Amino acid sequence: MQARLPLLAISLLALAACGGSNVKRDGPPSGSSRIPGQAGDVTPRPEARSRYGNGPVYEVLGKRYTVMPSSLGYQERGVASWYGKKFHGRLTSNRETYDMHAMTAAHKTLPLPTYVRVRNLRNNKSIVVRVNDRGPFVHNRIIDLSYAAAMKLDMIKDGTSMVEVTAISFDQPSGDRPTRSSTPPPAAQPEAVAEQPQPVENQVYVQVGAFGDRANAERRLGVLSVAGIRGAFIHEERLPDSVLYRVRIGPVADVVQYDIIVEELDGIGITDPYLITE
Repeated sequence: MQARLPLLAISLLALAACGGSNVKRDGPPSGSSRIPGQAGDVTPRPEARSRYGNGPVYEVLGKRYTVMPSSLGYQERGVASWYGKKFHGRLTSNRETYDMHAMTAAHKTLPLPTYVRVRNLRNNKSIVVRVNDRGPFVHNRIIDLSYAAAMKLDMIKDGTSMVEVTAISFDQPSGDRPTRSSTPPPAAQPEAVAEQPQPVENQVYVQVGAFGDRANAERRLGVLSVAGIRGAFIHEERLPDSVLYRVRIGPVADVVQYDIIVEELDGIGITDPYLITE
């Protein structure tokens, strides 16, 4: 069955909510008795795939999306946004009721439901949420978090944050299952969920290539320079028997700067940059 498009999808685009100015005014209803940010992480458990919202192919505003057959091995870094009271009480894509105080999220292609760990790359705060909705259908955004989840990652004020999303999968390995990873993924096993990284202040960079030959790294640096992309440099990683030359841009101050960098890279045909923290 084709995934049901939630009211969230079109409303987000109309209001420019994901990363726009309106998202900062979103939040709990006036007089709410719920304490913001007090929701605990969900406990991952095996669940049957929902009858609704799982495609396998669906279309939103002229763009087709293919739902992943499995969440196993999925890890991606990019930008998270959040949604709150404007959609509180409406149906999600799998026909559950959206509760802005629950630890949930929307994703374009992960199976519904899927449990994921979301880590704020800037402060290293980490949460576990249950994906039960589709979205965000906005360029350069990979996940849409509930208000409660965004509170726990300390991203309400800015509206967006650079994050790492790792699936907590109960699926069995299979050689024909495609995965998507924009960083070298650690094993995403349920027993690893309990560990909570301590908050820190990371520097975030965009990496656009890793080369064994410095001359190739210099060529990539030249391409960036000609395109007017500033802040690029070569980071040398010394291995036991070789050196790896990584071309990076940054540090990246915020999501606004990251969006600009991604747009500039798209313009010169570099379409798969990924975020690095130090």
